[in-house]
Amino acid sequence: MIRVNEIFYSIQGESIRAGWPCVMVRLTGCNLRCTYCDTRYAYDEGMEMTIAQISTGVSAFNCPLVEITGGEPLMQEETPFLVDKLLSQGFTVLVETNGSCDISLLNPRCARIVDLKCPSSGEQDANDYANLDRLSGNDELKFVLAERRDFEFARDLARRVQKVPAGMAIPVNFSPVFGRLAPKTLAEWILDDRLQVRLNLQLHKIIWGHDARGV
Repeated sequence: MIRVNEIFYSIQGESIRAGWPCVMVRLTGCNLRCTYCDTRYAYDEGMEMTIAQISTGVSAFNCPLVEITGGEPLMQEETPFLVDKLLSQGFTVLVETNGSCDISLLNPRCARIVDLKCPSSGEQDANDYANLDRLSGNDELKFVLAERRDFEFARDLARRVQKVPAGMAIPVNFSPVFGRLAPKTLAEWILDDRLQVRLNLQLHKIIWGHDARGV
C-alpha cells in the first residue's frame, strides 16, 4: 500500500519537460521541513491505495507522462515498485525527490529529478551528496533559490557536476522561490556567471496562482 495525497492531470510546471500535459501523483509524507515549502498539506493528508489502484487512476487520463512527487516519494518502500509498474505500462515516469534519499533505489529508466537543498531551505545538512555520483544522463538536478547565498551554493555544485565526464548531459535547473526571488534577478546572476543551467519557472503557479491545488 502507498499513501497518496492526490492524483491529478495538469501541465508539467517544472523540469526540462515543463509545458507538457502530465499526470501528477503526489505521495504523502516528507522527512524535511523546508522554510519555503508550498506543499505542507502533503505532510500528513492522504489515503492508502494499492499500486493497481494508482495505476488505474493514472491510466484514466490517457496521458503518457507521469510524475511521482511529494512530499518525499522515497519515504515509502513501495514507491520503486510503483515506478516499475508504470514503466512496464509504457509511461514516461519522472520522480522528484528532495535529495536526502538514495536515488539508486529507483529504476534508472525513470527520470530522477533531484532537488538538492540550498542554505535558505534550512535543510542543507540533509542532502545526500552521493546522489551526485548516482546521476545518469536520464536524470536532472534542481535547486530552489531564495537569495544570493543559495545561488552561490548551487552554482558551485552545478560546476562540480558538469566537470565530470558527460556531466554537461545532466540538466541543471535553477528555480526561484515564488515571491521571494525575482526571476529577473536570478536570470541576471546566471548570465553574469556564464552558467549552463536552465532558469526553471513554476508554470503552474504562473497559470493558476501560487496557492492553487490540484493543478
